[in-house]
Amino acid sequence: MKTGVIVYVVGSENRLEGSDLTEAVKRLNIDAERVEIVSSSSGHFDVMDAWWALTTKGMSRIVCLIAEVSRNARLRLTGRELRLCG
Repeated sequence: MKTGVIVYVVGSENRLEGSDLTEAVKRLNIDAERVEIVSSSSGHFDVMDAWWALTTKGMSRIVCLIAEVSRNARLRLTGRELRLCG
């Protein structure tokens, strides 16, 4: 079963200052075949769009993780996880 993960970024993304959001997500070391990002500044605009992208790429299990920008301009997972069904 292929697993896809959607990282939903909340909070003030402008704290990343020059850092690439994609690189910040890679540093989270998420164990999945594919990872999609939902944020206001890059990636997908909503969870449904990211879910569709993962579904069309063959992911049969899709999980949505919430991440927030911390004070030191890094992403951290909040621990909240949503299982999305198709």
